[in-house]
Parts: sequence; C-alpha cells; structure tokens
Amino acid sequence: MGLQVNNLTGGYSSVPVIKDETFDVQSGELVSLIGLNGAGKSTTINHVIGLMTPFSGSITVDGIELQQNVRQYKQQLAYIPEMPVLYPELTLREHLDVTMMAYQLDRTTAWKRAHELLRRFRLDNKLDWFPANFSKGMRQKVMIVCAFVTDARLFVIDEPFTGLDPLAIDDLLELITERKRQGAAILMSTHVLDTAEKYCDRFILINDGHINYEGPLAAMQKRYADTGSTLTDIYLAMARDGQHE
Repeated sequence: MGLQVNNLTGGYSSVPVIKDETFDVQSGELVSLIGLNGAGKSTTINHVIGLMTPFSGSITVDGIELQQNVRQYKQQLAYIPEMPVLYPELTLREHLDVTMMAYQLDRTTAWKRAHELLRRFRLDNKLDWFPANFSKGMRQKVMIVCAFVTDARLFVIDEPFTGLDPLAIDDLLELITERKRQGAAILMSTHVLDTAEKYCDRFILINDGHINYEGPLAAMQKRYADTGSTLTDIYLAMARDGQHE
C-alpha cells in the first residue's frame, strides 16, 4: 500500500508552508521529492515522519493513519536525515541495539542483517567505536545501517548522497533497489538529479509549498518537450518559470 498523503497543509506556528499536497508512494516504488531550497521539501518530510502536526489533511502508511495511531505508524517508517543524528555516549553496537529495541525486532534475525549491512558499508570493525566522532560520511553510513536493519514499510531518505563516497553511494542505491523488490515504499529528497533520473520511478516537483508536477519521467518529457530531455533540463526550466510567476 505504501504512503498516502491527502490534502496536506502544514507549517510552523500558524503560517502554512505546504499547501494542499496530495501524493503517494506505492509499495515497491522509489519516488523522488525535488525542489529548490525553501520550496517545502523538508516541511513535507517532517510531516510525513511525524515531527510536525498537519493543519489539515491526512497521512497514512499501509493504511495506518498518523493522527490515529502514532506509535504503530512510526514503527512502519525508517528515516535517514540529511544531517546524521547520533548519541555521543553510545557506541555503534549500542546504536543498533537501541534501534532493534525501538522497532521490537527479533535480535537474532536483526543482528544477522546488521552484520551484512556493516560489512557492506565497511563498518564491521567499528562496532565498539563512538559514531558521533566519525566523519560526516561515516556517520551517514551509520544512519543508513540503522534504518535498513529495520523491517520498515516506508523509508524516508533526505539528501542521502551528501558526504558519501562513490562506493557508498553505489552500495546505498543497491540497497534501495533490494528493498524496493521486497515491497518497501521509498520517498527520497535529492538535488542529485542525474542519479534520481536513473533510479526513481516517479518524481514530485514542489515549488512554494505546492506540488507542480507528479509523475514518471517519460510523461514529464512529453509534457515539457520544449525544455529539454533530461530531468535536470526540465526541472531547471520549471524552477526558473516558478521564480518569475
């Protein structure tokens, strides 16, 4: 079923930042959320992960509505933020332990998956290190491992390629593809449009808190045939038009 956002309006204090957004991310699908800085991407994500309360509208994951059952909703979701959020007093092993407890995972199965992920991202020799002291890229890898050790039905990934080396980016894309095949829904915000073009099934273009376009690249190319053929060409033309409205 995946993620369903219906007529979502929200923001900070009493000021709406996003207005009447409606979109979905189906199971087995990778959808990219694209927009300029300040367009409303982060506000949208903060509502989807439950950090902000909508002014109006609804958000559901696999039929579970956020406002009706917050705990059950959040156990269906894993989030990888742009800036890693880690506990300075916990080792990598302890971060994984906390994640497993929070998601009520079977520890034998979860640790088997964790060791595979740790090897993939070259962190298997750092279990007793403190990730808060790692480099930005390594801290990002810790967040990726903690997210993908779960059985989440929805992954929300915010600018995941920032700070990652090329090998880690390739590992992450392989991991996303694997989870898609297993039926997970994945919403990803990114400015790396050439990568998004290759891997994403659909695109949500947001400007000034409104969704300007939602659909696959082929339909976008047909609709905006006079702007260019690549996602970058189309998006830049639409962004410039939006700034002049």
